[in-house]
Amino acid sequence: MIDVAVIGAGPAGYVAAVRAAQLGAKVTLIEKDEVGGVCLNKGCIPTKALLESTKALSTIRKAADFGISVEKISLDFPLMMERMYVIVKRLVAGLNYLMKANNIRTIKGTARIIGRSSLEVLKENGSKEIVEARSIIIATGSEPVKPSLSGMTTDEALQLKAIPNTILITGLGVIGVELTFVFNALGSAATLIGEAPSVLPSEDGEIATQIRGIMEKKGITILTKARIVKIDETESGKKVLVATEKEQREIIAEEVLFADRAPNIKNLGLETIGVRVDNGRIVVDNEMKTDVPDVYAAGDVTGGWLAHVAFAEGVVAAENAMGLQSTMDYNVIPRCIFTNPEVASVGLTEEQARARGYSIRLGRFPFLANGRALTLREHEGFVKIVADDKSGEILGVHIIGPRATDLISEAALAIRLEATVQEIANTIHPHPTLSEALKEAALDASDRSIHTVKRKT
Repeated sequence: MIDVAVIGAGPAGYVAAVRAAQLGAKVTLIEKDEVGGVCLNKGCIPTKALLESTKALSTIRKAADFGISVEKISLDFPLMMERMYVIVKRLVAGLNYLMKANNIRTIKGTARIIGRSSLEVLKENGSKEIVEARSIIIATGSEPVKPSLSGMTTDEALQLKAIPNTILITGLGVIGVELTFVFNALGSAATLIGEAPSVLPSEDGEIATQIRGIMEKKGITILTKARIVKIDETESGKKVLVATEKEQREIIAEEVLFADRAPNIKNLGLETIGVRVDNGRIVVDNEMKTDVPDVYAAGDVTGGWLAHVAFAEGVVAAENAMGLQSTMDYNVIPRCIFTNPEVASVGLTEEQARARGYSIRLGRFPFLANGRALTLREHEGFVKIVADDKSGEILGVHIIGPRATDLISEAALAIRLEATVQEIANTIHPHPTLSEALKEAALDASDRSIHTVKRKT
């Protein structure tokens, strides 16, 4: 019998396997596809590679603004896709080496729980193996959600051989918005729809409004509170009947992309040992424990959708499986959206802070007034700080603009350390850098900004 069996080798799974091995465990890692899971092979990394390609294309198209003349810009979509998979293969190879270096046995196959300490693994060659383990960590990630309609999933979108002339994408969250930016930049006429009341409904209201305005300025059609009723195949493409609050309309699209995902819990045998599931996700506590002793779960399968959260959950699950006491802290989790411009946030939105009864003060600073952003010619967006009015403690930071996903780490550390706007404002930031925008927003929140003509409330 081994110490730990991990089902799934995505961000939560492979990190859990490595951490358990570091603690002296004999570990077996079971993965039906490639090490790295959805994030590395079909999600985070491939989409970010495509987004960077489209961002480079966007920069080339505005080369004249930098005093550079560029003629006959051409787009090689197959080469762009090849670049994406070269990156993926390199990272997969690195992870496979990491597993070997930590003496982790990896089995390529599909696992099913048959007892509290037993797994049956169907290998890719058709043979079966029983794995006995003192602890089991379930990290099977998520899978695409596709209704019984004509269209493709996010997995299938990454296999496209040509750019569709027109595309309709469902899902107003991170995945749908990022992919809409990709196809729009590649030249597709894109329509984004969803049942939520706004684009990026989990983000601060000002951020959501700004990103929608940017998308519409790029020619993207957005329909909120909308759903697909049916799809008919025609000679000119897919005829999609979409119902909104006020009407039904027909949209012709060459491709329809369903961007939603759900926890992957099918055929795991959870019912065999009584692992509790709620609304399609495995229920765990802040130690990543299920209701069944020595059975843990981490990552998307528990209902979270962020790889960096899955990393942390995998560590916590492994440490508890090895007898340590470790807990997850969900209070400070950065959220990153790799659009153009980028969006990143941490902590409470303005709406959440008010709903919780805080008397708040706000600080804002536009990138249009940031020297570094102007030199980059990436000056859309702003930094917004939400702080407690009495103490000045930072409750949330929301950024839309260049390198937002890198800038947010300072804000996350500030919130974790219960820093105040005064402390951020008093910290000398290098010039000229984008990080100065965070300092300026803090100065604005503390009424000390020399750049604010009239104080905003």
